[in-house]
Amino acid sequence: MAQPAEPTTELLRQLFAYRMSQAIHVAASLGITDLLADGPRSSDDLARATETHAPSLYRLLRSLASEGIFRELPEHRFALTPKAELLRKDVPGSLHAWAVLVGRPHFWQGWGNLMHSVRTGESGVKHVLGMDNWTFRAQNPEETAIFDRAMTAMTRALSPAVVAGYDWGQFAVVADIAGGHGAQLADILVAHPSVRGILFDQPHVVAGAREVLDAAGVATRCEVVSGSFFESVPAADAYILKHILHDWYDEDCNRILRTIHRAAPEHARLLVIERLIAAPNEGAEAKSSDLNLLVSPGGMERTQAEFEAVLTGGGWRLRNVWPAATHCIIEAERA
Repeated sequence: MAQPAEPTTELLRQLFAYRMSQAIHVAASLGITDLLADGPRSSDDLARATETHAPSLYRLLRSLASEGIFRELPEHRFALTPKAELLRKDVPGSLHAWAVLVGRPHFWQGWGNLMHSVRTGESGVKHVLGMDNWTFRAQNPEETAIFDRAMTAMTRALSPAVVAGYDWGQFAVVADIAGGHGAQLADILVAHPSVRGILFDQPHVVAGAREVLDAAGVATRCEVVSGSFFESVPAADAYILKHILHDWYDEDCNRILRTIHRAAPEHARLLVIERLIAAPNEGAEAKSSDLNLLVSPGGMERTQAEFEAVLTGGGWRLRNVWPAATHCIIEAERA
């Protein structure tokens, strides 16, 4: 059995982890993995295809190969590895969109302002841009497209556990609030042919939903509605909020929940899909995500007790918590 790294070595790897994050981002943004889909190629050949400096590209690729991302062959040739396969654009479980997103200037610089966030509680991204994430993306369609692809990739990875983790078939109409392009809702509708859906999000977001719904064969059973969840939402039997409440602090969460409460019939259910903060010294993934929320949109991951308090403030009562892989489905009813 391999021995754990001694503290100095382990800490140094954690300290310099940003180097690898940016290296992966550059390789993904250049499309290196898709260029290698048909077999190994030399770094000179890849440099010509990507219009990059050949010696520098080789240095990038050999570093990534030392971490198991790519495999270096004789004569500066490189091949895909299982990790590199996940950086291809259109393979199942692709992380390409995430690799592109995490190195975008606003995202990268936001983390560079973590000290500002810790001192003030303000989003580092907002500090850099002078506006929040949503305003920035609405004004920058390219950034919206990158973000939406990353969110869809996350949904694709989590969706099987969400679909299997709850009895969605009990509802006539399920509304996915701020549901992006509808990937999660489409999977639920495919699994439950008797259910109808409502996809609700901002106009510039749902503009890209029809292709996803058509591809899943559920477009005729899904109404697409645009608007703001701070103002109004459609009536439905069940409401999904996946990765939404964690983007906001309690006061704004209460506003969102009260908006849904006003539209919801008495029998309605609210299904909040989020990570839960674990006990002290456990749950690194959720706690790392929590830091990202501090830096980027300016929200927080929560404990179950914190979610219960937020739900109560919005007019809802916690009913149950269902596991869904790395997340939970938090079921609530009108209070």
